Amino acid sequence: METLVLSDIGSGLTASRPQLRRLLKLVCEGNVAEVAITDEDRLTRFGHEYIETLFACFGVTLTVLEPGDGKPPEQELTEDLLALIASFSGRLYGMRSHKQKALAQCAQAILASP
Repeated sequence: METLVLSDIGSGLTASRPQLRRLLKLVCEGNVAEVAITDEDRLTRFGHEYIETLFACFGVTLTVLEPGDGKPPEQELTEDLLALIASFSGRLYGMRSHKQKALAQCAQAILASP
């Protein structure tokens, strides 16, 4: 059986990661027997149970290479909250950046016209 390594750079909160979508499509097509991940939150930051259920429905084994390190629930919650804040902050600043670019282009067009 062929081994395929898929990797995305991005937040586990984002569903628009191309390699994650590719993996889910391969699973649904019945082309995957096992998925091995380094850490439980590599596929998705939240809703890991949904991914496990989907994989189980298609007979796919999900292997976590480095299972949880026994963090207390308070630490896990704190890390999850920080991840959410970081993700939404990035989106907010990205929207502001896009808006600033649009305003700058508009201003340049106005200044360029006689």
